[in-house]
This record gives sequence, C-alpha cells and structure tokens, in this order.
Amino acid sequence: MSTLVAREATEPAEARGLTRDGIRLLAHSGGRIEHTVFRDLGRFLGPGDLLVVNTSATLPAAVDGYRADGSPVTVHFATRFDDETWALELRHTDGTPGPIRDVRRFEAVRFPGGGCAMALLLEPYPDEDAPRRLWKARITVPHARVETFLADRGRPITYAYMRERWPLTAYQTVFARDGGSAEMPSAGRPFTHELVVDLITRGVVVAPVVLHTGVSSQEIGEPPLREWYHVPESTAALVGQARRVIAVGTTVTRALESAADADGRVTAAKGWTDLLLGPDRPARVVDGIVSGLHAPEATHLLLLEAVVGADVVRRAYDEALAEGYLWHEFGDSSLLLP
Repeated sequence: MSTLVAREATEPAEARGLTRDGIRLLAHSGGRIEHTVFRDLGRFLGPGDLLVVNTSATLPAAVDGYRADGSPVTVHFATRFDDETWALELRHTDGTPGPIRDVRRFEAVRFPGGGCAMALLLEPYPDEDAPRRLWKARITVPHARVETFLADRGRPITYAYMRERWPLTAYQTVFARDGGSAEMPSAGRPFTHELVVDLITRGVVVAPVVLHTGVSSQEIGEPPLREWYHVPESTAALVGQARRVIAVGTTVTRALESAADADGRVTAAKGWTDLLLGPDRPARVVDGIVSGLHAPEATHLLLLEAVVGADVVRRAYDEALAEGYLWHEFGDSSLLLP
C-alpha cells in the first residue's frame, strides 16, 4: 500500500460545486484501472448484472447531553435492540478524538430540554471484555419513541475531519427508505435518480436489501459489531439468476453473504449478523463492489479483498492515493471487479 497521505473529504460533493454523481470514480474492470466520474458507472455494467443497494436510512443519531458531574457529552445512538434499549457511544464535545473512556456502569446521561429524557448505561457492549467504547443502555423518553426523540433533538454523527455540520438530507441516499443506520451507508450516496434510470435502460437490474449500520469509529483491529439485516425473497431470487452480483457497499456485501449457504446460494433472511469477511471467509455471492475509500487499517479492506482479491485492492488503493482521490463518506468512489 502506498505511503502517500490520503485526502479527507471535509464536505459533500454539492458544497464542492459537483453533483452527487459528479465525484471521481476509480474503476477496476477487465484487469485495468480507469479514472472517470461516477455518472459513467453504467459503462462498466450491462445486461445480466444485478446491482444490490441498501435501503437503510440514516438516523440523526448524535445527541448532546450531560453526565452526572455536569460535563457535556455527545451521545451516539449506535444500534437499536428494542424500543428502549440501544448501544451508545459517549464522545467528547471539544473535538478530542475517540470515545470517553472513564464511563461507569449505571451512570446516567441526561438530555436537556422538555421532559426527563435520559440514558442509563447498563453494561459494556458487546460483552464484559469489550474495550468500553460502546455501552448497552436503557433509554427513557417520556411520551415518545426514541426515533421521535432523535428526530427532534438529534443530528447526523460527524467526526473531526468535517469542517462543519450538514443537514440530515446530506446523509441520505436516493435508496433510503428504512430508518435505522447510525451512519450513512455511504457507498450509495453518489447515485442519483438519473443514474439509476440510465443503469436500468442498460439492462442492469437493481434490487434492495437492508442493513442498519452502527458507528464506524472502531479501534484499529477491532472487527465490526453485529448489525441487523434483511434480504427479501425477491432479491434472493434475482441473485440466483444474475450474471454478476455487484454490491453497493460493504453493508450490502455483508447482508448478502450472511444470507448465503456454503455453496453460495442466497435465500431470504433477516436477523443479526456478525459475519466478518476476509482471508478465512471469502465472498461466495458478490462478484464486484462499489465502495468509497477508507483508511488502510480498516477491516473494510479485508472485506474488499474477500470479494476481489488482495492484489486488486492494493492496486486500486495505490492508484487512488497517487491520484489524490478523496476519502470518507463524502469522498470519491471505486468500482472493483475481479
């Protein structure tokens, strides 16, 4: 992997004077790399290809609150277990990177404003051996559901590389239908309605799955946590008929591969997945992937390698670094076909 420094996308494409589908696209197809723009995606796909997209919508999952000692805190609502129980991450409000580490069991975080909304931290998530980054918590929101509370008080989760805050609409893809993701399934962001129509007229079939993403701030080397997914029967049937299955993002890849048996046959499925793709579990269903660019340390890269191989990923990332592609959820994109 190249040692060149990645460039961080600090604002959406629209703020840079581009349309969503006007960002750069690095396409690896037929054994060679081409640099183009995302609206040209259809040139690399055709009849018989199945493009699978994630219809999960992004929640305004960051809420400001106060700890028992009165110190301010930003709470990230990471994963919903039921109406009152969530996995939460507590972070500093002054820009200090990383989660707050001195969190205590049964500590209460209160949210200002009307009512008596609060979160009671129960236990480290996912278990006692976890690094105490995430906590399972009981949420009290009088006279409302947690999602309603988030819509009223919350904002999209952001990290230190962002220059300013952007509205929730900037974090929704054209496919967003089912609210539940703590962070945007960002591989789908560059798609526009016009591009989807173009793909369909080229004979590309588009099918949905759902996977609700958690927070992406794992420690280096920490695998992704369990996430809820749904592969509908109609999509499973289309997978079995496709010439190539192209996943829009690692979330789609994880959902499809979680619904696959040892022979790569996909059936309708829903539930929680802790599947980790990599050298010990290569992809059985997905033939190619549309993906943004992420830090080389991320488990994201192992998943890409599980789909297209380590050589393709290494080559693509070296090219992306050398050509100054932009990183993160508002950055540029890639199409990787083995």
